[in-house]
Amino acid sequence: MTAPIAPRPVDVHALPAMLTALRLPSFLRHWPALAERANTEGWPAARFLAALAEIEIAERDARRIQRHLQQSRLPGGKTLAMLDFRALPGVPRAHIEALAAGDWVETGANLIAIGNSGTGKTHVLCAIGHALIEAGKRVLYSTTTDMVQRLQTARRDLALEAALAKLDKFDLIILDDITYAQKDQAESSVLFELIARRYETRSLAIAANQPFSAWDRIFPDQAVTVAAIDRLVHHATILEMNGESYRRLAAASRRPDEVVAGTTTSSDNIEQTKTEALRRKTPTNRSDCSGQNWPPRLSVAAKESYRRLAAASRRTTEVVATTTTSSDNIEQTKSESAKEENAD
Repeated sequence: MTAPIAPRPVDVHALPAMLTALRLPSFLRHWPALAERANTEGWPAARFLAALAEIEIAERDARRIQRHLQQSRLPGGKTLAMLDFRALPGVPRAHIEALAAGDWVETGANLIAIGNSGTGKTHVLCAIGHALIEAGKRVLYSTTTDMVQRLQTARRDLALEAALAKLDKFDLIILDDITYAQKDQAESSVLFELIARRYETRSLAIAANQPFSAWDRIFPDQAVTVAAIDRLVHHATILEMNGESYRRLAAASRRPDEVVAGTTTSSDNIEQTKTEALRRKTPTNRSDCSGQNWPPRLSVAAKESYRRLAAASRRTTEVVATTTTSSDNIEQTKSESAKEENAD
């Protein structure tokens, strides 16, 4: 019969080093305060250990979610809490919340949002992505153009297979603006390889502003277009989002204020223009030492010429006045002589 092993003495002072070696940072931070509380309240050892384990798991989950959010490249602020469901009349809130639960991701199904620009497709897909990360899923957001460029670079470096395998760790890849620009044969080829690789194994969420009938712009080869659409829609939920544009509605709500501000500014500009025009038409009187009023910006030579013209004008006026006076005197003399002859 084997003799029981005598318990070794525990070195409490070595506990921080042991917890660090075990990679239990939450244990290390919280055990002193929790141990004091356990001693005070008389906790059994199992309760104390369970409380520490719960804290460790909760904080580890929080760190993992934060790390996955950073790696996802999801735009900030596009969450379910920030989504205005009133602007999505064709998409029930319960439907979006059910998609955010993520059951469809478990089976490798796809999600396709089709609609006009500005109808909230990107926001809805990103909000679902945020919810899935909170639920423990891995999500990656990318515009289709950026994803295609990354895969093309990998193909040139003979590392396309490795790049596609690296994307396998994401449960969901969100491809935004898939119909934004026409793609050549090389670009459409790597995009099709991504779609084909994830078919029925990993999920894709795609935002498109063109119906499937216009997807021949993405894949120049009609056969490839049909094959890609077939793989995407085989196990897919399709959201048709053809409401009013968010951006257009926001612009319309701002326009009345802008019109009022613009009208006020225009009125001010008109008044200022009138004032300046009146100021230009009204000469500014400037006087020299002789008391003569001059138009503005006259040079010295111009002023001298102006004086000569004014003097000549005054002499002409004086001659005319003298001539007029002499004529009046002659007429008056003739009239007086006639009166005297009549009197005789």
